[in-house]
Amino acid sequence: MNLILFGPPAAGKGTQAKRLVVAHNMVQLSTGDMLRAAIASGSELGQKVKSIIDTGGLVSDDIVIDLIKTNLPAAEAAGGAIFDGFPRTVAQAEALDAMLAERDATIDIVVRLKVDDNALVERIEKRFAEQGRSDDNPESYKVRLAAYNAQTAPLLPYYAAQGKLVEVDGMGSVEEVSARIEAALSEHVS
Repeated sequence: MNLILFGPPAAGKGTQAKRLVVAHNMVQLSTGDMLRAAIASGSELGQKVKSIIDTGGLVSDDIVIDLIKTNLPAAEAAGGAIFDGFPRTVAQAEALDAMLAERDATIDIVVRLKVDDNALVERIEKRFAEQGRSDDNPESYKVRLAAYNAQTAPLLPYYAAQGKLVEVDGMGSVEEVSARIEAALSEHVS
């Protein structure tokens, strides 16, 4: 099974992906985690990515697609992937569909976590205070959220037209949201 967790930054995608990894023995392909690892490595790519993220920008499609392509075989070997933070544009979605088609695979379901904007701001402020992640700086976050809204809005009709989009209420406890996602998977994935 291949699924996409879709939602704005801080919607809980990473938390829910980790739960799905345990429940379904899948591999989480988190572009955010991959990009943070590149930054932590201090590599040339990491330095470039850091400067983009710290100003609230989004990393280019080419970089993100290459990261996914590199990590896809491990996900296939485990039985499927949970795409977390990818795709974020129609171009990335088309590239993902093409990558998977080359491997005789598809996206089975896209779960969109719907959350309240005010709750997102509160989550970011709390996470920034607790973890100090530079990409959670409240001012940078506002830029990321605006970019997310502008660039990823077209993904809703893209996946809805394929009959793969399922909306799940992302408000509530981690357990409540997880139960809603599991119910969506049971109903929509054979």
